[in-house]
Amino acid sequence: MNMERFQESMYDLIVETSTNLPKDVRRAIKAAKAKESAGTRSAMSLATITNNISMADEKVSPICQDTGLPTFKIKTPVGVNQLQIKEAIKNAIALATKNSKLRPNSVDSLTGENSGDNLGGGTPVIKFDQWEEDYIDVRLILKGGGCENKNIQYSLPAELDGLGRAGRDLDGIRKCIMHSVYQAQGQGCSAGFIGVGIGGDRSSGYDLAKEQLFRSVDDVNPNEDLSKLEDYIVEHANELGIGTMGFGGETTLLGCKIGVMNRIPASFFVSVAYNCWAYRRLGVAVNPETGVINDWMYQEGEKIDFASETEKETAASAETEQNVVTLQAPITEEQIRELKVGDVVKINGRMYTGRDAIHHHLMENDAPVDLNGQVIYHCGPVMMKDDEGGWHVKAAGPTTSIREEPYQGDIMKKFGIRAVIGKGGMGPKTLKALEEHGGVYLNAIGGAAQYYADCIKAVEGVDLMNFGIPEAMWHLKVEGFTAVVTMDSHGNSLHKDVDKSSLEKLAQFKERVY
Repeated sequence: MNMERFQESMYDLIVETSTNLPKDVRRAIKAAKAKESAGTRSAMSLATITNNISMADEKVSPICQDTGLPTFKIKTPVGVNQLQIKEAIKNAIALATKNSKLRPNSVDSLTGENSGDNLGGGTPVIKFDQWEEDYIDVRLILKGGGCENKNIQYSLPAELDGLGRAGRDLDGIRKCIMHSVYQAQGQGCSAGFIGVGIGGDRSSGYDLAKEQLFRSVDDVNPNEDLSKLEDYIVEHANELGIGTMGFGGETTLLGCKIGVMNRIPASFFVSVAYNCWAYRRLGVAVNPETGVINDWMYQEGEKIDFASETEKETAASAETEQNVVTLQAPITEEQIRELKVGDVVKINGRMYTGRDAIHHHLMENDAPVDLNGQVIYHCGPVMMKDDEGGWHVKAAGPTTSIREEPYQGDIMKKFGIRAVIGKGGMGPKTLKALEEHGGVYLNAIGGAAQYYADCIKAVEGVDLMNFGIPEAMWHLKVEGFTAVVTMDSHGNSLHKDVDKSSLEKLAQFKERVY
């Protein structure tokens, strides 16, 4: 095989997967958008999401800044050199990272050092099978950390919140899957997709669940029982009221795919792989002699163009019907105390990124800048350095905030921080600190990395680059950075309210169905 051309094909696959949402996923998002009532938080979120998709198309830039752990599933004819394929893929991954199509995401688990090129022990993931066809089938999924962290595995029998006992049968499996959607809330960037693996051991069960995410949204399960269960889950999960980003609404789940394998008598696992709305997976059929792409997968049918005037008008109307408050950083406590859950906020001025490494660092060290009255953005951006040494933001959506729960309240009070932006909400410790200190939590739209990158007008500095690009503290000048107040300084939390109401709705599915 021409390995140089094969490497180019793999680079094209990586770029397309990161920047161009598949047609089947676009159709699912459009259908969800049509169900939401105009002027709601969910409608605004879906308008932002579709706007973001079109911006990624136009700029050929990452849909979401978290380009995840690249996972390849490859089938090769007998006789094809899999070692050469693996080497070509690694070269393509490194080049895509250099060109800011992927974020450098490979971190040493012991030292925390970022390799900078997405290569390292276990990254990327490449899995091979042989088959009797005469072409190479290469499929790639980019699954970010926010949705990966909402994966869950059940060992049956089990007691489940809201649903009671789940036994070792199809009805117990049903309860586990419904519970998996409830527990994800908005932290996995709903509305999402799930892959389910029934059986196996702990590791093969998760592999089977993730494998289901390589199926088309539109396909039909050949197992009649599982096909009916897939339909049941999509219908009834959308009755939980979790909604887009966990803001409440009509659509929580966009697709469910279930696979089954044998198990040993002592173990009965139900494994669920959760995927966000930014469902980035594509596939190609490659000629094993030339290395050229012969065909693309998941691209049947017409491509929905979200950049149409209708979509732009919908986005504008959804936003203008909200109560919009403009804030200029630094922000006073008085301004924060005036905000309430449900307000839409537009921020102008300076904000600072801060993720896991920054929060851990600030607990025991001084801040490199004066953070009094300032805004911290839970974000690990995709950055590009120009020939003059200047930095440019290529993608900058929010990361899942709950990871910072052990630190956030203490850091806000220690440094006088007034606002935190992220996604998925935070817990009781942070909520209490917001009330005591006079702070606010703002939920940005997860995955909308191009939409928010467009709000960033300049990179004015960076600190703590020793933590790596995603974990450094970037100083960003922003205009019109839009987010929703979901935790205010009066003890109110939309996340707590939606969790409570969705748990109550989950309980209606307690009775046996199968």
